[in-house]
This record gives sequence, structure tokens and C-alpha cells, in this order.
Amino acid sequence: MSTVGHIKDLPPKKIGVTISDKSIDIDYEALEGKEKIIADICKEASKSDEIYLAPDPDREGEIIAWHIGGEIKKVAKNKANIHRIAFNEITKPAIIEAIQHPGDINEKKVAAQQARRILDRWVGYEVSPILWRKIKTGLSAGRVQSVALRLICDREQAIRAFKPEEYWSLYGKFSFDASTIVAELTHVGKKKAELKNEGDVKKIIKALNDVSFTIASITDKQRSKNPLPPFMTSSLQQAAFNQLGFSVKKTMQIAQKLYEGVEIGDPSGPVALITYMRTDSLRIADTALKQAREYISKTFEKAYLPSKANIYSARTKDKAQDAHEAIRPIDVATAPEKIKTHVSKDEAKLYELIWKRFVASQMTPALYAQRQVVISGDNKFTFKVTGSTLIFDGYLRVYKGEEEEEKEASALLPKELVEQQPLTLAGTDPKQHFTQAPPRYTEASLVKELEKEGIGRPSTYATILNTIQARAYTTRDAKKRFLPTELGMTVTSLLVENLAHIMDPKFTAHMEEDLDKIANGDVDRDKILREFYTQFKQDLETFIEKAGKGKRPAEPTDVTCPSCGKTKLVIRFAKTGEFLGCPNYPECTFTCNFTRTEDNKIVCVAEEAPKILDTPCPQCGKPLRQARGKYGMFIACSGYPDCKYIHKEKANFPCPQCGGDVIKRKWRGGTMWGCANYPKCKFAIFGDIEETPCPECKKPYLLKKYDKSGKVMLMCSDKNCGYKMV
Repeated sequence: MSTVGHIKDLPPKKIGVTISDKSIDIDYEALEGKEKIIADICKEASKSDEIYLAPDPDREGEIIAWHIGGEIKKVAKNKANIHRIAFNEITKPAIIEAIQHPGDINEKKVAAQQARRILDRWVGYEVSPILWRKIKTGLSAGRVQSVALRLICDREQAIRAFKPEEYWSLYGKFSFDASTIVAELTHVGKKKAELKNEGDVKKIIKALNDVSFTIASITDKQRSKNPLPPFMTSSLQQAAFNQLGFSVKKTMQIAQKLYEGVEIGDPSGPVALITYMRTDSLRIADTALKQAREYISKTFEKAYLPSKANIYSARTKDKAQDAHEAIRPIDVATAPEKIKTHVSKDEAKLYELIWKRFVASQMTPALYAQRQVVISGDNKFTFKVTGSTLIFDGYLRVYKGEEEEEKEASALLPKELVEQQPLTLAGTDPKQHFTQAPPRYTEASLVKELEKEGIGRPSTYATILNTIQARAYTTRDAKKRFLPTELGMTVTSLLVENLAHIMDPKFTAHMEEDLDKIANGDVDRDKILREFYTQFKQDLETFIEKAGKGKRPAEPTDVTCPSCGKTKLVIRFAKTGEFLGCPNYPECTFTCNFTRTEDNKIVCVAEEAPKILDTPCPQCGKPLRQARGKYGMFIACSGYPDCKYIHKEKANFPCPQCGGDVIKRKWRGGTMWGCANYPKCKFAIFGDIEETPCPECKKPYLLKKYDKSGKVMLMCSDKNCGYKMV
């Protein structure tokens, strides 16, 4: 039986954590809609002789096992017969092996998950209300999400402050016999060539006319390139983004399906295709290594199989995370072409990526022949050129990463070249360049940076990326790179100024290491939590005191108010987004929308005129119009104020209390559905809905919820029914 994810969590309307001199206590509540699931599992458990708890083999899975195990203990015949089992692949042999070697719930992993959850709750619940007071309601802060946002904002600040610098490169075209060779100027005398402008280049070109050139040296060597290791979570997310264009969220959703099982024509039902997809480990089971080597031996020539298996080690020090394998196909014999006709196109693509990377990881290196030619001009000027060609493809026969797909190896330089051979300078090719600002983060490069800095864990990256976008802290530019909004920049600036401790990437990374130590049993949970809270409470009290005194922050700009001409406009925030306003309000009421140009200048944008629609008003017959109001875009009668009709999105079912219309409304930055007869009738549905009748109780709609990974869940609003579908 499935718990369908977590069954308990901290209460939604209070912190739920009590810290005293003796202990730190946690107040858990059953999640909405999970009461029936818990009751059904406990009912069956009360009749069972042996009970196996088998959630995912990570910290989140461990807390699920701990929660449901606690409920089962209340009804079990024999508490000693409740076992914890874990496996990295959903296959018959793996599950039988797990059942034959049952264990107990890992209390250290549970403590680590609790510590992470408490830290996140403290930061989220204590800091967010201050942001509501200082900026606007509906904002949130997070222990890890805010640091990830800081990386994006810091990068944008660096881009805005960047001043491009000019530099040049110079290539010489040298001829000999009937051939030519192109090389780059690298040194002038013994100093590295630094050409800052066109004048420097012209002086060099003029001097080259009086110089004789010879080949100073030729170096031939072979270079091998080792295969990449199999995927772990972060490297899979990066490769899927770069090669397949998949978002981190999409990658994890598809990987989850491949792990749980998909229909591929097997009469026994769904088949799991990959091992567990949330892992920091590069370890591979001996049976899988043997299977891969047998496949390579049968499929390719002898030269493609190394003398012994390739072993990889991850940088992680977390022994708990290393308990899992790397991400690999469960059965190498299930080649990608065998499943393509049975699964979706995206599932096939991701499986093929995982399969190829794993098989290639157990193959021999690729081999390149490389030649470097150094050309000397009377010992005054040095030109160099390096050429290489692939002479044995090795693992590239199966898998090419992003680098290999982006560039082909250059051709090997002519063999007839010999040292001291004279050359003729047939021409020069100067090229102007400008230094480039650091690039904005993509999902892949941000995940890489988070991993490099030790911020968060691979299993949390998808949630982090979703949150900073859902809160309108970031948008995407034309190249799908993260661009912080003015709101995101302001929130980050405020947090860095007042809570520098928790906004420090190094502190956040250190905290992740402490969570790992808790999971490994090296440090006590409450010791880490108390140390954090002592500093956090001091910083928070200072922040609260400052927040109570000052006005809401308004980011100054260089734009003079066009209305009063007395002062510079400032950036302010409202429910519909940011805008420019005059700080002399209420004496001057000028406001406007704005945009930033490529060179970071702020310019006012004329307000969009109301758009007349072809649809007639149902009350007076005049055309409806679409306009922007205080709460965003809306549709109303163009005959206002004579006709006050406003279009409301209406549900296809009547109000269950009074039979009136159920309409969509704005509520606390989100949406709700409520009776049109309010306040006489107070029927309301908070959140979004899907107008699909509940299969169990036939209620005309289902509530639409989202879990931490962004997966949509549909559930019945009647707790007595308890229907839920993921």
C-alpha cells in the first residue's frame, strides 16, 4: 500500500517547533487528505503478521517510514515485526533481497531530516512576515532558496557593473611549398602578446614585414580522454538541460516515472527502467558492472573493453548519500531502441541519455593524435598552432557529451612539416574582441554552482528553482537564463543587509555539512539547531526593530519625475508588480510602468490602452474591453460608468449551498472560487480547481494541489471521502 508521499508535516498555520532548555519538540499534523490513507494502512497493518516499511531510500523516505511506522505501532499485533527495508531499484531480485535482510528505521537519518525541516521552518516563518511588512504581502524567504536567489542577483549586479574592454588577436598565414598553415601570435620577444587596440596591431603587422620565419619546434603526442562517470542527480539534471532542453523539474518527473515503472509491453505489468534518481553517489553494484562489461564485450570489438571495470568516486563526504548507487539502467540489455515504441518521446530520450552514459562509463578512453607547431620570427615573434584528430573513438562510440557535440576535433597539421623549415608570411588576419560580462545562470549552470558551493542537495534543486520563479523573484530572458526581477533584487538586498549570516553561501554550505554529520551520527541534532537559533534570533530581533521604524524600501533611479521635475523616481512594489513612482507622493501622484534596456537604463513604458473586444456586453450590448486594474487584467463593459458589468470566470456547477453562480476571485496573491451571492452566502474554495467530478463521492470538482517537486495532485475537498490522485 502506498502513503502517496509524506503523510505528516509541521502545521501550516503555526511554526510547530518549541525550543526549551531541555529539548526541541516538533508538532506534527497529518497532511490534508491523508487521514483516510493512514486509516486504511493501519487497518490492514492491524491484521498483518509482518509489516515492511519501504519508502524511498533517502532522508525524506526515512521520515515517511518513521511517521507511518509510528501510526502502525499503535495497532500492530507485534511491534517487533515492523521492519524497514530499502532498495535502489524496483525489481523482483532487489525487493526480495531487501525483504530477506530487513532493518530498522535509521533514527540518524530521521534526525537529519527533522533538522533540515526545522531550519527551513524557522527561516520561512520568522523572516517572511518581515518582508510582508517592509515590501508587500505574499513574499517568502527560505534558508536555501534565498541564497540561491542571491547567486542570481549577485551575478546580475556583476553584469550591470561590467565595463567591456577591447583586445585583439592576430593570426599569421604562413605558406610553404603548396600548403599553408595559420597560427596565432602568442609572444612578442619573451612577453605574452597583449594587443589592446588597433594601433598595437598595426605596429606589429608593420614589424612583421621585415622578419624571416622558421619552424622552431614540432611536438607530436597522443592525448587520451577518459569516459565520464555515470550520472548522479546533479549531473543528470545538467546534461538533460544542455542536451535535451529539459528543465530540472521535468527531468526529475520523468526520472521518477522511469524508476517507478512504465509499460513496455511486458505481460507482468509496468517495468522499472532505472535505479533511484536522487543520489550523490557514483558507486555501481558489482552485478551491474559485470552486466555492462558483458554487453560491451558482445557488442563491440575487444579494444572497447578495458582490462578491468572503471570505478568512480564522488566528491561527497556524506556516507548516507553514498548508500545509493549512481543512476543507471536496471538492465543494460534493455537498450533504448527496445522501449521507444512503448514510452513517451521524452521518457525515451531521458532513458537513452542515462543508458548511453552508463555503458560509455565502462568503455575505454578516446584517443587523439595532437601536434603543436611553434613558428619563430627572428626570435622576436612567436606564433603557435595546435591541431588534433581522433584516432580511436573509445567511449565516444556510445556517448558524446555537450563538449564533443559542440565542436569537432581540428584536423591534424600537415605531416611534411619539419623543424627549422623556412616559412613565408603570406598574410595576416587581425580580429577585434571585447571582454564579455559573466553570463546569467541557466538551470544547468545554477545547479552546477549550487553543487560546487555545497548549497542544498540534488534532491532539493528542482524545488529551489521552482520556488524562486513562483514567487516572481526571477524571470527568464530570451535564452532561458535566470533574470532577477526588481522585486528579487530588493528582497535579496534587504536580507543580505539584515540577515548576512543566513544569506552567506559558505554558512549555508556549512549547514548542509552539519546535516550530513547528523545523518552519520557524528553530531547531535539539537546541538546544531541551538547553535543556529542563537545567532538567528539575535539577527532577527535587530531586523524586526529596523523593519518597524523605516518606510518600505524604494529603490532610487536616475529618472527625473516628468510630472513635477523635482526629484528622481523610485521603484515601488504592488500586487500587480513593480512600478516607478514619485517620492513626493501625495503632492505628486505620477506613476508608470518601466523596463530596463540592454545597457541597464530604466525607461518609463506607456500604459497599455484598454483593448476593445468583439464580444458584446451581456447587460447593455456595448462591446467589452480588456484593461489593467489594481489587481491585474480584467474584462468589463466599455460603457462604464453607465454600465458596471465586469466579466467573471464562472464554474460549470452551482453553489452547493444556495444554488448561485460560483465565480473566480483574486485572494491573497492567488485565486479562490466563491459564491456570487457573497456575503449572503459564504461558500468558498481556496486555491485552484479542476472541474472533474470526484470518482468516489461525485462532488462536481476536485481541488488542485502541487507537491514540493511541482507534481499536480487532485483531491476531493470532502475529508470524509479522502479521494486523491497524483
